Amino acid sequence: MSNFNIDNDDFRNHLYNQTKDGKRLWIYPGRVIGQLYKLRTYFSYLLLTLLFGIPWIEYKGQPIFLFNVLERKFIFWSVPFFPQDFHLVALGLVSFLIFISLFTVLFGRIWCGWACPQTIFMEMLFRKIEYWIEGDDKAQRRLNESPWTNEKILKKGSKHTLFLLLAFAISNTFLMYIIGKQEWLQIVMENPVDHIKGLAAMLIFTAVFYFVFARFREMVCMVVCPYGRLQGVLLDNNSILVQYDHVRGEPRGKAVKAESKGDCIDCHWCVRVCPTGIDIRNGSNQLECIGCTSCIDACDAVMEKIDKPKGLIRYDSLNGVNSGTKLKFTLRIGAYTSLLVLIVGILTFMLVTRSNWESTLLRTPGMTFQVDEKLHTVSNIYNLEILNKSMEDQSFQVHVDKPFELIWIGKGIGKIEKGKQVKTEFFIKAKIGAWPQGEKIPIHIQNNQGQEETLKTSFIQPDE
Repeated sequence: MSNFNIDNDDFRNHLYNQTKDGKRLWIYPGRVIGQLYKLRTYFSYLLLTLLFGIPWIEYKGQPIFLFNVLERKFIFWSVPFFPQDFHLVALGLVSFLIFISLFTVLFGRIWCGWACPQTIFMEMLFRKIEYWIEGDDKAQRRLNESPWTNEKILKKGSKHTLFLLLAFAISNTFLMYIIGKQEWLQIVMENPVDHIKGLAAMLIFTAVFYFVFARFREMVCMVVCPYGRLQGVLLDNNSILVQYDHVRGEPRGKAVKAESKGDCIDCHWCVRVCPTGIDIRNGSNQLECIGCTSCIDACDAVMEKIDKPKGLIRYDSLNGVNSGTKLKFTLRIGAYTSLLVLIVGILTFMLVTRSNWESTLLRTPGMTFQVDEKLHTVSNIYNLEILNKSMEDQSFQVHVDKPFELIWIGKGIGKIEKGKQVKTEFFIKAKIGAWPQGEKIPIHIQNNQGQEETLKTSFIQPDE
């Protein structure tokens, strides 16, 4: 049976895990191990291995993924990005949003059920610990409703201790994605007094993850997550979702031989195993449904027992349920696909042609030209900034063509460490009138690998 009763005519008026007066109802999802659950488990373990393993992998002394918002340093698949690459990041985010929209139009919330970290952590880690220590949904309910005994204290204490340890491991993993492995090791191995901010971040992240998975749970998907709210805009009757076949299942009733009854025997197993507590038979357009497929496995198991065909609940579109219509390539899908291909193509071109350094050349603000009357020469002063965007140290040389001469103020550029930026100044000098008035001059920058960039800038001089 379901954990609570909601009349079909009233199910849209409030959340499934809420009473009509606003009190929360704790959900005890039943456990069913079907074919889809096994596939989700294998896929989840693959993703968890990648999630926990990637922060430990380095390339040329740098992590392959880094999202250091505080220092504005980002690395994606060993390619570093800096604030100067914001246009690439913005274009990448636009591509990702269009991909999500197209994917949702086609396959609904398959991301939520199969790959979302919230679902994977909750169902494949925390929920498994809960089943292991406290038992199935009925045993958990009995334990929560029973008085405090030594057994209850032991079970609750063990469960929440493991929850805290797991939340601590997850928080440290996410912290490594932000600050990198080396900085994280310093926080862990050195005196905590020297890393108060890092230690505070660990504890705050641990508390947040523990609260989310120990108490907040399905509320993340039902209330907080904005992606679920997009379903009402993006989904249509051709979208592939977890669907209840009402044509075949209705009218529902107990398993009898009467011809008038549908295949649904109203056993409520689909409701009992749902982690958000919904009744999938009320329709597939319920925003609380995360597409986890638990109801499919549960219903298939029941159909097998009563000698009925599987698939009463399955992946399908609403048109597929109503009339057997297959998924069609609509104009909207075509528009999304074309736009996505265009943006990804532009982004790929920009990444492939992206230079491993970036230079900025400006005439020094507030300065005009300087004239040497004796030598009959004129000079302009310039500011040069070079950012090394590669994973290796680079050496640079700067030169100008005749009739100009470059004179450094200080040591010049020389070697620039990976990820570092160097600022310097220099004079450009030439004979007065040796260069056409108002015409820009080329300045060449070359690295130790032979790659060259030419910048053009103005050169002002007195009228002869």
